[in-house]
Amino acid sequence: MLTRHTRPSFHTLDDAITLAVDDDTPDAIIYRETGQEPVYVSRRQFRAHVAGYASALYGLGIQSGDLVIIAHTQNLESIYAFWGAMRLGAIPAMFPTLTEKMDPTIYQRHMAELVRLSGVKAVLTTAEFAPHLRAALPCPVYGSTEIQARPMAPEEHLYPSIPHGYSPHANNIAFLQHSSGTTGLQKGVALSHTAVLNQIASMSDAIHLHKQDVIVSWLPLYHDMGLIAGFLLPLIQGIPLVLMSPFDWVSHPALLLQAIHDHQGTLCWLPNFAYNHCARRIRARDQAGLSLASMRLFINCSEPVRHDSHQLFLEKFTSNGVRPEMLGVSYAMAENTFAVTQTVPGQPARCDIVNEQELTTDGVATPVEKEHPQAGVKVSCGAAIAGTAVCVLAPDGRVLPDRHVGELAIRSNCMLTEYYKRPDLQPCQNGWYHTGDQGYMVDGNVFVIGRTSDLIINAGKNIYPQDIEAIVNTVPGVHAGRAVCFGVPDEKEGTELLAVVAEVNTEDPEVRQEINKTIRQEVTRHGAVAVSYVYLVGPRWLLKTSSGKIARAANRDKWLMETGKR
Repeated sequence: MLTRHTRPSFHTLDDAITLAVDDDTPDAIIYRETGQEPVYVSRRQFRAHVAGYASALYGLGIQSGDLVIIAHTQNLESIYAFWGAMRLGAIPAMFPTLTEKMDPTIYQRHMAELVRLSGVKAVLTTAEFAPHLRAALPCPVYGSTEIQARPMAPEEHLYPSIPHGYSPHANNIAFLQHSSGTTGLQKGVALSHTAVLNQIASMSDAIHLHKQDVIVSWLPLYHDMGLIAGFLLPLIQGIPLVLMSPFDWVSHPALLLQAIHDHQGTLCWLPNFAYNHCARRIRARDQAGLSLASMRLFINCSEPVRHDSHQLFLEKFTSNGVRPEMLGVSYAMAENTFAVTQTVPGQPARCDIVNEQELTTDGVATPVEKEHPQAGVKVSCGAAIAGTAVCVLAPDGRVLPDRHVGELAIRSNCMLTEYYKRPDLQPCQNGWYHTGDQGYMVDGNVFVIGRTSDLIINAGKNIYPQDIEAIVNTVPGVHAGRAVCFGVPDEKEGTELLAVVAEVNTEDPEVRQEINKTIRQEVTRHGAVAVSYVYLVGPRWLLKTSSGKIARAANRDKWLMETGKR
């Protein structure tokens, strides 16, 4: 397996164990869809499919260094296309497919802008969607049937047919991924083979990966968590991957538990909201008889981690075998390939009980007893993985001591090469990448508390909107996970005022008035701050990013437009 010790024997992603070991192990990938029998893909089958796609893409004129966008509904074909492009030396990038929640015009405009900015050679998509994209884009668009109809050369005849052959260099760009956002891949994070292999080696060591592990994932492949942890890691390491559609999981979250039970899953990465979604949406009868005791780690990742989400998940699934030491945490980002930190496997994540009042007013995480009236729980993301360093910076660039809040900065051997074809964007300053995340450190443990860009300054207090949103999401009548908080500058008050938009399922004026009142009361009771605006809306009003997060800036603009406060 790829570890820091064996790292010198791996040069490019073509050295992945799943590709290098040619056998009929039946569970390189196990793909599950609702109502369908699982599809088992052996290593030999995976290798053949990848070679076939590489051959088909080569026949379409795709060459080394070409950028290829894959805009598929998540399935096995998207995986074969991604790795097939890499085997040609092309640069693949996953792009979210159009869903019913997206505006088709906006989606096509973003895709066209991506093609223009990044010089996209071709877009691969479904047969149904290809005609729509073809009419909107200046580059070739190929549907699934067109790819599958291409003659597929045997693998042993593929590479000699490429002019001068193709021998990837470790420092070549392997693929692009992107930070979540409403503009997709317009700021593509370019990652080299070296960076990705360094990340996989250090992350594997940090989670104590071994050959008996089984990774279970529903995560979208266009997001770094799904792409690295739920796709590349298991295939590079040659351990089984159980994969399902994110759309299936959102509608039927019990599918995750069923997959873990059926295949003895041991590792699963989840964003914070998924813990709440599972705990609140999975019915008792759907979890009955399922065992999660095989799990080593559920790893909370990609958002500020909430202690109450962990507790909710633990209480719901203790009877299924979930234990506190299974709940791990990682701080991750696309620019560092993926993981920056990781908690120690087999140990519960460290909880820091601090004075919330001093955290917001003074930017200092002062420890207090849990009975303290201003006590708040912050969950550690663990220490930096090998090859990565983290520090906390003041606005003037000074490195801050423990328990002082500032911007998190990282330096590592798995950092991005560049923002693809964006020389105007320089990601690092003096070797450090400034993350835009606010947090603090204690004894090497990193605590993330929010985004600098989302920070609301209300009467001298630093308010992190996700803390307000967590309170609002507990109010009866509010659609859980469908609330957003942002700041609104007010010249009269000389500060930012708090606005909350929340989705509700009722049109009854009296019920809405009661929900409005309760939101204000609960925020004041928990946070000692006042909400100036509460705007209740119907289902699907809120805008989300491509990775499913609430898009605060976009929702703020929408609210300003609708309320006339722009």
